[in-house]
Amino acid sequence: MPLQIIRDDITKVQCDAIVNAAKSTLLGGGGVDGAIHKAAGPGLLAECRTLGGCETGQAKITGGYDLPAKYVIHTVGPVWHGGDQGERRLLESCYRSSLTLAKAHGCQSVAFPLISAGVFGYPKDQALRVAVDSISAFLLENDDMLVYLVVFSPTPYLLSKKLFSDVRAYIDDHYVDTHYDACAQRMRAAQFQGRTGEFAPPEDVMSVTMNMPMAAAPPPASAPAEPKTARKGLFKRRREKAAPPAETLAERLSHIDESFSQMLLRKIDESGMTDAACYKRANIDRKLFSKIRSDAQYKPSKQTAIAFAIALELSLDETRELLMKAGYALSPASKFDVIIEYFIRQGNYNIFEINEALFVFDQNLLGA
Repeated sequence: MPLQIIRDDITKVQCDAIVNAAKSTLLGGGGVDGAIHKAAGPGLLAECRTLGGCETGQAKITGGYDLPAKYVIHTVGPVWHGGDQGERRLLESCYRSSLTLAKAHGCQSVAFPLISAGVFGYPKDQALRVAVDSISAFLLENDDMLVYLVVFSPTPYLLSKKLFSDVRAYIDDHYVDTHYDACAQRMRAAQFQGRTGEFAPPEDVMSVTMNMPMAAAPPPASAPAEPKTARKGLFKRRREKAAPPAETLAERLSHIDESFSQMLLRKIDESGMTDAACYKRANIDRKLFSKIRSDAQYKPSKQTAIAFAIALELSLDETRELLMKAGYALSPASKFDVIIEYFIRQGNYNIFEINEALFVFDQNLLGA
């Protein structure tokens, strides 16, 4: 997938270039800067001395020396002064300048820390938003590059407080722990037997649990009648179109034997979206999309199938139908599935924001 959020030590990431959140002197410091200089060895500092420093928002490149990366791209992020001193513009420039420099040196993979979110004081949730928006904008025009955003832990700051609370509440309301439910069913059966003298066989109790309907539960009563408009960001939702005419019986029958690949390509055509726009919105690599297009029987991973549903802004029923073609279903016993359902119900199809939520809750990310 073109943009991945990972938990790792950036000095150990295997890629063409890692980005250093540097001071303007480029002569090392604390935090990520100090860790990179220490891991790279004295050769890095010696080369940095020849560069004459770096302006805020700009970037310069050196060799990687003892690091697994071939290059280190040094960029100077803005110090936070409340947000009204052009901090966002400068931070966006850090990501854009670094990626442009990486592309000029033939890098196909780049790893970023969360720039300015340490001692420079940029609020972490806002720093993450700038990072994701800036990287995503670059990848729309440069889909041959893989970019990692490296963080240490899936902490709630990756999401706004409200979104984190909303997703967690939705999980609490809709996520079914099958083990707990089985135990609860047994207890209720035992209580029933004690009151009536009737016997409920354990296998019958277990079958109640294991044969639960796979459709997700309806939204809580407090949910709005209409889905909320997704946050303004990189991808603006396309304008609502009039509902298509009901399919004839012949048309519906013609779709029964469709494979996942055939249905996906049909949905892309019906949406008016280009292939490139679809796989970029899905955070899918172009090479993988080519495989799907050329192989009518291609079976994707569940994350890839859902990523395309998000890119096409499919309804919950349409998403289930597309998943079924690939042999999958949405289940209330899967936290991953419940999170996906939450975003679709809310009308939020920003795949990067969805991935942030999945990352925070320690789930696999969308894309491939």
